[in-house]
Amino acid sequence: MATILVVDDDRAIREGLVRTLAASGFATRAAEGLGEARAALARGGVDGVLLDIRLKDGSGLDLLGELRGTHPGLPVVMATAYGDSERTIQAMKLGAFDYVTKPFDLDHLVETLRRAVEAPPAAAAQGADASADTGALVGSSARMLAVWKAIGRAATSAVSVLITGESGTGKELVARAIHEHSARKAGPFVAVNIAALPPTLVESELFGHEKGAFTGAAARREGRFEAAAGGTLFLDEIGDLDAALQTKLLRVLQEGTFERVGSQEQRRHAARIVAATSRPVLPKTPGATLREDLFYRLAVLHLDLPPLRERKSDIPLLVQAFLQRLPGPRRAVSEAAMARLSAHAWPGNVRELHHVLERAAVMSTSEVLDQADLDLPAPSGPTSAAPEPDDLNLARATDALERRLIQRALERAGGNRAEAARLLGIGRPNLYAKMRELGLGAG
Repeated sequence: MATILVVDDDRAIREGLVRTLAASGFATRAAEGLGEARAALARGGVDGVLLDIRLKDGSGLDLLGELRGTHPGLPVVMATAYGDSERTIQAMKLGAFDYVTKPFDLDHLVETLRRAVEAPPAAAAQGADASADTGALVGSSARMLAVWKAIGRAATSAVSVLITGESGTGKELVARAIHEHSARKAGPFVAVNIAALPPTLVESELFGHEKGAFTGAAARREGRFEAAAGGTLFLDEIGDLDAALQTKLLRVLQEGTFERVGSQEQRRHAARIVAATSRPVLPKTPGATLREDLFYRLAVLHLDLPPLRERKSDIPLLVQAFLQRLPGPRRAVSEAAMARLSAHAWPGNVRELHHVLERAAVMSTSEVLDQADLDLPAPSGPTSAAPEPDDLNLARATDALERRLIQRALERAGGNRAEAARLLGIGRPNLYAKMRELGLGAG
């Protein structure tokens, strides 16, 4: 019988968790704060920890950091009622097994703890500073919680990362967050937009050139690979790279060396590669623009960012964050305006939302933006939030339908996954598996 240490300074929550875990076959210990938790851990016999992130005598993140040194194989599941990107990323960087939010879905919590104590011991994350700021990243939905977790895990390694998602979903922000939370954050973050470069200059931009290598090459120039040494090279819109350069990039990634245009001297690259694209790139996907072998070389870690229409619960948080950053008087939005923003389909995603709010703030003379201040087309009916797909891929259409049905069931069930499974007519294990498959935050 595995023993779980429950650390929470709310007595009612702590005692309720102890009863739930005991009924689910766990032995338990309980601690009100960091001091009691350290004493319980010192006595030994703990197989896993459920650790609240905000405690009266300090932060659970501090204890998590200590455990990476004193108990490196001990799985820790972080819990908080204050879900946000920064704490989630920090927790995952510091080696947390998972991160759950209050109010708890008890079935999911028990399953998460069971997986934690049954998983083979993992080495603690090393070398990552947990103090970096995530900047403009905002969201607390299940889809974005999965993104924060992935950023935290990506930041602890130097492997290549591929970020996919529609235009305007924040791919460069995620790439910068990975860099800023990594051990390479003191190095440069060098971004290059492949789609913005003339095809004839892409090779020179990436790898540099020697004087006289081509017409107009009046002097030697280092490329982005050299400029990003010791840091991160962000290759945006990698799906637009032509076939010949895809072959050359694959060789560079495989061998770790490159040549400037006009030179045969081998140079070793020392940059971490993060790439992004809004184009279809998954192998076997119709219209995929990346070579399959290059996809797998880039997507050692693959982050797929959800469009805004699939995480509409984040819109109020995004609105608040954007309005706080606008110059001039503090702005707010009326209830009618917020309802209109939540009803819009947002084909331009977060970038479009930012533009709409910025324009409304400039054009309005009131500090409270109303529905009339929003430059949005009138809703066209119940299908306005679910635009027609831009291709006829049946698998993607099926995934989108299943995602909407699961989200609707979870909303109707108040977040209780057992009740949502009942409404959907499937078993809880099948619901959890489907949520993980669709990136809906089932752990």
